Amino acid sequence: MLSKIKNTITQKSQSIGLPVLALIWVSFFWGTTWLASKEGVKHMPALQLAAIRQFIGGGFYVLYFVWKKEPWPKKKQWKTIFILSILNFVLSNGLSTWGVKFISSGLGAIIGAIFPLWIVIISFFQGEKLSKLSIIGLLVSFGGVCIVFSDYLADLLRPDFQFGIILSVIATMTWATGSLYTKKKAASFNPYFSLGLQMIISCIMLFAYTGATGRSVRLEEIPSEAWLSIAYLVVFGSITTFIAFIYALQKLPTELSSIYAYINPIIAVVLGSLIFNEPLTIAIVTGVCFVIAGIYLINYSLRKGNKKGAV
Repeated sequence: MLSKIKNTITQKSQSIGLPVLALIWVSFFWGTTWLASKEGVKHMPALQLAAIRQFIGGGFYVLYFVWKKEPWPKKKQWKTIFILSILNFVLSNGLSTWGVKFISSGLGAIIGAIFPLWIVIISFFQGEKLSKLSIIGLLVSFGGVCIVFSDYLADLLRPDFQFGIILSVIATMTWATGSLYTKKKAASFNPYFSLGLQMIISCIMLFAYTGATGRSVRLEEIPSEAWLSIAYLVVFGSITTFIAFIYALQKLPTELSSIYAYINPIIAVVLGSLIFNEPLTIAIVTGVCFVIAGIYLINYSLRKGNKKGAV
């Protein structure tokens, strides 16, 4: 009897422990990928870096599932995969990578964290009513962003800085749109295989664009620093962390699995200050706290609304 109880407790702790470890992995390493992108774009065009990263990462996924003889998507599923490849990888990943060429990695991560705001705004324009918590969350997060940008007032006059901000904001909008589209049109087959296919489709588009516009360099001209950044982004951004993210999403409650969105910008801001000597002022720290608090309120409101809808 005691052995059965012991086995049950062990199984439960393992079932909880692994998903939590996966969430910790996501929370930390997705925060560090901003710095890897920042280092990579110093040495090569941003969209080419994103294309190479997605080609290698997507190739690993696709080759693995072809070897496992995983069934390929059906006709209707290809439309969803194609749209998500544009929203999540060509636009969101591509533009956010391009954006950190002009702004700090920490600022890019802070902007990247506001995607829940766009989910609420998009939902509002689709006819959904905003709860009081959502409105408060929007105002708190917007106030936090204003506080953060108070330290960048002089930089806002620079055209390249403005361009980086625009790219980063568009990236958050497309990620939010992709998240809503995934929820509405979720494919009914292996999500990891779908992820790999999205990466491959997106890298073809990015390679075509960089080749046609001359925004690329020859492979032999890419320095070792950029290749190290690409290797880091592939291993910790495209493969292991995405696997951990989907696993945590499947095994943990939504309110717990979404905690990564609060930790990523903190990791990026702190490491950006330590590694790249990016500014870490009281205004930035205060602003990040406001942004995270607002995002929490928005996420809490969304979860509360989903629970009511489910009832």
